Amino acid sequence: MGEAPVRAEGLSKLYRSRFGSRTVRALDGASFRVETGQVFGLLGPNGAGKTTAVKILLGLTRPTAGSGFLCGRPVSEPESRRRVGYLPEGHRFPGYLTARQTLSIFGRMSGLDRASVSRRAPELLERVRLSEWADVRVKKFSKGMTQRLGLAAALVHDPDVLLLDEPTDGVDPVGRREIRDLLQEEAKRGKAILLNSHLLSEIERMCDRVAVLRSGKVVAEGRIEDLTATGSHYRLVADGVDEKLLAAFRETGASVERVNGHFDLTARDLGHLNALVDRLRASGAMLQELSPVRSSLEDVFVGLVREGEPKKETPS
Repeated sequence: MGEAPVRAEGLSKLYRSRFGSRTVRALDGASFRVETGQVFGLLGPNGAGKTTAVKILLGLTRPTAGSGFLCGRPVSEPESRRRVGYLPEGHRFPGYLTARQTLSIFGRMSGLDRASVSRRAPELLERVRLSEWADVRVKKFSKGMTQRLGLAAALVHDPDVLLLDEPTDGVDPVGRREIRDLLQEEAKRGKAILLNSHLLSEIERMCDRVAVLRSGKVVAEGRIEDLTATGSHYRLVADGVDEKLLAAFRETGASVERVNGHFDLTARDLGHLNALVDRLRASGAMLQELSPVRSSLEDVFVGLVREGEPKKETPS
């Protein structure tokens, strides 16, 4: 595996309050990397440091400690951003411009010549489903349409890295799926994509890996399927299970409850689970389904965030 196109190594950022009376730690040794062909989600509650991390990567603020790299170059070098496409949250375009003119301006600012812009703009407007609106002034666009145009602007110079802040904000369900498909196509073409979003269901569908920030620290990082795996919780469907068998399960330390036609089963480990299955079969019950139960990304996220909250004292 080569050098990751996006790297954050021990990023820390301290801000002093307006009157210098206290210090705010926005980032505290955060590290993560986005590989070529990967969609990576940066998650965290408000104030966790997500925006600060992106600002450091874009050279908009300097870290107090640590280093950031884009496309193999330190983020302190302007050249590191030449092959980067950026979609900020709540972006706005001049209302008097048309969609075609907007892409032309962004393309020229990104270093494309007129011929390249003229070729790229129609292709991108088609991909984001704005072809019929190409020559309509942006002031007439809905929020979802403005979001689609922003994505096209980020892609206009065919960058190697995409930094996207809430890319599906304000977009209808059909549009969100189309944007997901587009970003996954870009990842397959070799782009490294880092995105922030509060829509955890979108992150779960779109990302290969995620990092969760809490109080400026990365408190979890990995593949979504690994983070959401519980390891000991199972859905059991079987015929012929009676209360006597359930009691026998519980005597071994298993937790088992009837829930809407199936059983929620928790075992200590894989050996314990196999012993329970053997006991079920020996009783004459018929096993139909045994599948691990995964937590949702939202469950994992909320659990990680709450771990960092100060515990409330119970009133006496």
